Amino acid sequence: MNCIPALTAGVKKISLTTPAFGGNVNPAIIYAAKKCGIKEIYKTGGAHSIAALAYGTKTFKKVDKIVGPGNAFVAAAKKEVYGDVGIDMIAGPSEVSIVADKYANANWVASDLIAQAEHDIYAQSILITNNLDLIKNVNVSIKKQLKKLPKSKIASRSLKNYGLAIYAKSSKITLDIVNEIAPEHLELYLKNYKKVLKGVKNAGSIFLGKYSPEAIGDYLAGPNHVLPTSGSAKFSSGLSVNDFLKRHSLIKITKTGIEKLSSSVINLAQHENLEGHASSIKIRIKKEK
Repeated sequence: MNCIPALTAGVKKISLTTPAFGGNVNPAIIYAAKKCGIKEIYKTGGAHSIAALAYGTKTFKKVDKIVGPGNAFVAAAKKEVYGDVGIDMIAGPSEVSIVADKYANANWVASDLIAQAEHDIYAQSILITNNLDLIKNVNVSIKKQLKKLPKSKIASRSLKNYGLAIYAKSSKITLDIVNEIAPEHLELYLKNYKKVLKGVKNAGSIFLGKYSPEAIGDYLAGPNHVLPTSGSAKFSSGLSVNDFLKRHSLIKITKTGIEKLSSSVINLAQHENLEGHASSIKIRIKKEK
């Protein structure tokens, strides 16, 4: 999800860092890196890897941009080096908001909330619905499903501290809530999701219908899964080819053109008390003696 957009954009050199538990890198990561043509893999993770990539060391080659999610220390490190290198975003704990109606299967909704909660104790799982019975049934189902979950302690703590069920009487209220939360993942588990979808302005990735759980986006669905969190979907989008492209402007003005436009430039420059700017125009339109 990090390499493919970069390759599509034409990035020639891509490096990868990953923790090596017990001195060994996960074989699945090696395989994925090979498929993407990555030749530089550093067996380390964490904030120190961000620093090494940003400034270079005897081992690490300095890079121009760092992308990819990480823990709180990685996020803080990326924020610190931004400006010296480019970054994709400051990613926070993962989150999901599920909008569901009376037609939703409470067990499925509960399962999706738990799937998000098992990420870590700070993950945020929110249900928004216009049906009070659904809230009750989802809570009952969550308790049952947690008993069988290997990471039940993490998920339980996450749901206790950052889980929430919101009762919203109307579609307008629902949309106001969704756009204020600006969730990383938004599931529209509704009989008529198209009606609500039109009003969604702020969300990282949107999953439509009951057969589109967020886990599909984690591992298989096409859109990139490096997404804005903590409300940053109000002003940013998920990682894409655009993050690896740059733009520049080309300006050329003819002799006739500068003569026609000179007065406007000179007036603006003098208004800002930048006489040097004005002079650089005047000298070009001044008739030589």
